[in-house]
Order: sequence, then C-alpha cells, then structure tokens
Amino acid sequence: MSKTRIVAGIELGSTKIATVIGQILDDSVSGERSINIVGVSSVESKGIKKGQIVDIDEAVDSTVASIEAAERMAGYRLEKAYISLGGAHVHSQNSRGVVAVSEPNGEIAFDDVDRVIEAASAVSLPQSREVIHVIPRDYIVDGETGIKDPVGMSGVRLEVETHIVTAAAPAIKNITKTLNEVGVDIEGLVFSGLAASESALTATEKELGCLIIDIGGGTTSIGAYIDGALAHSAVIPVGAKNVTNDLAIGLRVSLESAEKIKMALSMESQKNLKVKTDEDTDQMDLTTLGIAEVKKVSKKTLIEGIIKPRLNEIFTMVRLELDKAGITNKIPSGAVITGGGAETVGTIDAAKRMLSLPVRIGVPRGVGGLIDDIINPAFVVPVGLVIYGAKQEPEEHLNSFARKIKLPSMGIAGKITNLIKNLLP
Repeated sequence: MSKTRIVAGIELGSTKIATVIGQILDDSVSGERSINIVGVSSVESKGIKKGQIVDIDEAVDSTVASIEAAERMAGYRLEKAYISLGGAHVHSQNSRGVVAVSEPNGEIAFDDVDRVIEAASAVSLPQSREVIHVIPRDYIVDGETGIKDPVGMSGVRLEVETHIVTAAAPAIKNITKTLNEVGVDIEGLVFSGLAASESALTATEKELGCLIIDIGGGTTSIGAYIDGALAHSAVIPVGAKNVTNDLAIGLRVSLESAEKIKMALSMESQKNLKVKTDEDTDQMDLTTLGIAEVKKVSKKTLIEGIIKPRLNEIFTMVRLELDKAGITNKIPSGAVITGGGAETVGTIDAAKRMLSLPVRIGVPRGVGGLIDDIINPAFVVPVGLVIYGAKQEPEEHLNSFARKIKLPSMGIAGKITNLIKNLLP
C-alpha cells in the first residue's frame, strides 16, 4: 500500500519567485519513496532585493501569482510550504556539544542525541539573530569519531559537532508576514544553499567533499560539504543581476535590453544556437533581438570585457570565503554551480580559473513527473525544498514520543520503562 502526501517549495528570489509542488509516494511494502513534480510556476519577483523583502505588498502579489499558477497546474490548493532563505544576513558557525549518556547501562538513546544537539545549539547570539538550522556533522562516543548515528551504541560520553546557520530576525519576520498575508503556512525556512544541495549534489560528492554555488539574481549562496555533512555556509551579495547591470551601463542600453543580450549569448554558448552575426566577424546584430538603442556590438567585447570580469569577481569572493573558513583544500570533488546565473556565458571557465577545482552545472535530480519544466539550474532550489520537505515529513508524523519507544536493543523491560517515563508529566 502506498501513502501519498503533498510537499511544496517556494523560492523567494531577487529575480523570480518559483513554486514547485511535489507528490510524495511512500510504498509501505518496499519502503521505496518517489517524488513526482505535479505543479511548477515561475513569475517575476517584485519587492525583493538582494534576497531580502523590501516591499511586502509587492512581494505578496508576486508570491500569490506564483502559487496560483502552480496550484492550477497541480489541481491542488496549497496550504503550507517550505520557503527558501537567502540574503547576505545569513551566517554560519560550527559548534560542539557534550553530554553524559543518561541510561544506566550506557546505551545511547534518542533523548541523549536530542540533549547533545541542544547543548551544541546553545551558542551566544545577538537578539537580532535567530537559528535556522542545527545540522549534526559528526558524533563522537567516548573519543571514537566518525559516527553518523550513535543511537543504540554503548558509551558514557556523547559529543557532537554541528553546523549552525543563523539569519537576521527582522528578515525572518518579513518573510513570515508575507506568507501569512498570502495565506500559506511556513513548514520550514531552509537556507537556499542547503536546498540547492538536496537536488543537485550526489551522496558521493558530499562524502568526498564538494562545493555548491547557487548564483541567484541578487546574491550567491555557498555551501561546502566535507565528509557528507554541511561544514560551511555563506551568502555573497553579488549575483546575475550585476552582470545585467554591467551590460546596461557598458552598452548604454536599458536593463531589459541588457537581459536579452545576456540570454542570447547564453543560448548561443550553451545550446549551440546561432545569433545572427556578420560573416567572418564577431559582430552581433542586435536588431534581431528587438533592441533599437544599439544595432551591432562585438561579442568578444561583451564576453571578455564586461561579463568575464564580473564572473571573476564572484568566484574570487567565493574563493576568499573558502580560504577564510580554511576548507579550500578539503573539497576535491569540485564545485557544482546552480541558479539562473549558472547559465551565463563563461561561468564554468571563470569558476575553474578562480577556484582551481573541477566544475559542473547542476540541475535538479531525483524527481519525476513534470521534469521537462524543471530540468534547469534555475529550479534547483525550489525542487530541493520539496526533496528536503519529503525527508522531514516522516519526522513530523513520527513524533518524539513514538521515536523514544522505538529504541533498539533495549529489551521489553527497557521499552516499557521508557514508555512510562514519557507518560509522566
């Protein structure tokens, strides 16, 4: 028998607001899970700059338009969703927690894991910041490292190394207010770099050590994985819109015309489509794109003189972030670039040059359904939100009480004792 539920993800980006609705199928017999995308939409973002909401009314209108389009496609009314969180206000740090194992026989229980994670979460933060994620990286039992799941193991001392992602409280409140006005409950706020890694990275890449770089319109989110766990997160306040602005200033054209030129170059480079050019020259005829301000321009000037320097700047800032965290040499699997900015011409070359790592463009994976609508780097984050939500959903149905009575290797007496403990106030 299969159980079906709906999980939705909404990316509140600086360029677009994307909504993806997924149908999660859990086969109780085989234990297999499949995710089918049943609703997809993307509308122009308004009221959001650099990953932060600057006009709630405009953000509400754009979000409603995106949600309604996805609802019509899916035939399902959205009541709750996972929301992406970006912006330069997102910071991260690593923390360690230590507790004594509570059971007399020294067997580690779920309670002990909860307590050690809570201990690691007790970091000093200003009142203006809130914790978004506390992600366990590694458990240590009596000095033995490299343990992924300590439940059921014997020990006296339990330690955990965690990665903590924090964000500005005002930014979170603005997102919450926006979604409340839209009429959608927030199931969880997810750092955009973490969401992107859920759909673009493989388990092998995470284990070997890799870097996810999500280039959005106004910001670039970074997530570094070491030994299968997120070890560093950051957001750079530069994105694909900066490339568009550079083209507009350099050519003295409107932002709309600059975006058309950037997309035309990307299509020609990545999809091998030819924009009309003069024979034996690199002159691009802009009249074919409906641009009246400038008739012809050199492609070499655009790529080498305007786009390349900005891309170099973005990846130089990424490299500096890695150097600051001391993990530059710990990600041999390379970098995976996602987001709408990943399609900018010259992105891979610039990343290889500035990071000195293998580089590939990431697209959503691990889902079915309307895949033709989402096989694009721009949809990695919203699809990743659905995958993230699919993993979190069982934890909500399997509450803390149920988890605690499912302890392995305790024997019937231990289970009954634990059950009685949980029944007591």
